[in-house]
Amino acid sequence: MISVSVHNIKKSYGKTVALNELSFDVERGELFGIIGPDGAGKSTLFRILTTLLVADEGNAFVDGFDVVKYYKEIRRRVGYMPGRFSLYQDLTVEENLTFFASVFGTTIRENYHLIEDIYKQIEPFKDRRAGKLSGGMKQKLALCCALIHKPSVLFLDEPTTGVDPVSRKEFWQMLHRLQEQNITILVSTPYMDEATLCNRIGLIREGEFMTVDTPQSIVAKFDKQLYAASSDNMSRLLYDLRRLPGVESCYAFGGVHHVVLKPDLDVSALENLLCETGHSEIDINPITATVEDCFMALNSDADAYRNETDSVRSRSFHIVPFT
Repeated sequence: MISVSVHNIKKSYGKTVALNELSFDVERGELFGIIGPDGAGKSTLFRILTTLLVADEGNAFVDGFDVVKYYKEIRRRVGYMPGRFSLYQDLTVEENLTFFASVFGTTIRENYHLIEDIYKQIEPFKDRRAGKLSGGMKQKLALCCALIHKPSVLFLDEPTTGVDPVSRKEFWQMLHRLQEQNITILVSTPYMDEATLCNRIGLIREGEFMTVDTPQSIVAKFDKQLYAASSDNMSRLLYDLRRLPGVESCYAFGGVHHVVLKPDLDVSALENLLCETGHSEIDINPITATVEDCFMALNSDADAYRNETDSVRSRSFHIVPFT
């Protein structure tokens, strides 16, 4: 059963295109991740699906209801956790939760089973004002408030941004427990490492999906040998690698640089070239690609396609004067 269905959604802010004919489906009970950098259109998409924005073109359905025609029904059915903490900071933890339960005509006791695992972690601070909570505690409270009315679909917009690694791990563990209760979860994040925690993901760039698939399938489609390279001077290594004609792509990745070589250059020849340019302590090893590597490759392909298309258009529309 399809829980969320999006068809050719377009949204612009003036001349800036936020979403460009975006289409995808999410099945009931699925944990679907929308992965991409800031400004890619993730928040705009979530605001449209939660009836806070109206798309310029296209249509979308949540639980089978059109997001424009049946916005009241959708608001009763969904839980939404925006990217910025939006609860009442002067109210305590317990007061916030009680307020949001009453707005939806329910009580904390009625749906306590949904938030029990999460609320137990913040219950010792139930009398503390929300504005005085740590980042991780704020996110847990916001998730409790989004769940208290027992939504069928949960939208989480960058829920772990600015949260410490331990809280991030705990948060995703909570999401998987919620998924066991057949709640459909859509989560957006700029963190590529969180992609593997989703059933399926959409890699988004400038309002368009570059691919939608399982993380494992996306990685399996990476058909080039990837290398991790390092030397005594990492900043100069990046510069030198990008200048070499035999290097197809190179970008910084943590403490190393990830490199893809063209067929006419092997590792030993690359090491010799780097030695000639003054590098020492050179270490180049084959590695397995990650979702982030796939994103970088798809991003590069999209740029190449766009440049080629722009070039064709410029030639197609070049006006030659009559003589």
